[in-house]
Amino acid sequence: MNYSKAEKELLLRLARSTIEAHLKGQTPPDPPDPPPALSEPRGVFVSLHRQGRLRGCIGYLEPIKPLLAAVQEMAAAAAFRDPRFPPVRPEELADLHLEISVLSPMQRIFKVEEIEVGKHGLYIERGLARGLLLPQVATQYGWDRLTFLEQTCLKAGMPPDAWKDPDTRIYVFTAEVFTDEPEKPESLTQEPKAP
Repeated sequence: MNYSKAEKELLLRLARSTIEAHLKGQTPPDPPDPPPALSEPRGVFVSLHRQGRLRGCIGYLEPIKPLLAAVQEMAAAAAFRDPRFPPVRPEELADLHLEISVLSPMQRIFKVEEIEVGKHGLYIERGLARGLLLPQVATQYGWDRLTFLEQTCLKAGMPPDAWKDPDTRIYVFTAEVFTDEPEKPESLTQEPKAP
């Protein structure tokens, strides 16, 4: 992936202007004519942080839409439709920081030793249960591989050792993560949620 500084800034500006438009009751801005890299379909998550705490996070696991359109849609979803949080209020906007995680394609693994904490995110599914944690979550909490697996299982609503079940499928992915915040938040109080 390796997006340029200008491309990252464009995505962050578009995400923020989309949230601002919703708060004002206006139609979100039309995405500009994108550079080729931003018109490719990508999985993407938009996370909102306020005062070092997660304030909303929703995304697409799969490359369903062109990246610009997906960022715009997920920015609005993270701000106003994450069921764990009340909708963002206008007075919160000034100290709201945005983080965008552009996902690589998912790769199924069969040996947990393949998981590299700090590099990989995890997606675990069994039957209708599924859970995802972005790569930066394990780093921010200081988790090792086992804890990362257990927490992803818990996120999916499964027992923490469900990753050992042969019916459980484990996928890894990487993410290019960028933010408009000068420094990363020290900790997250809650983890991301898929739409």
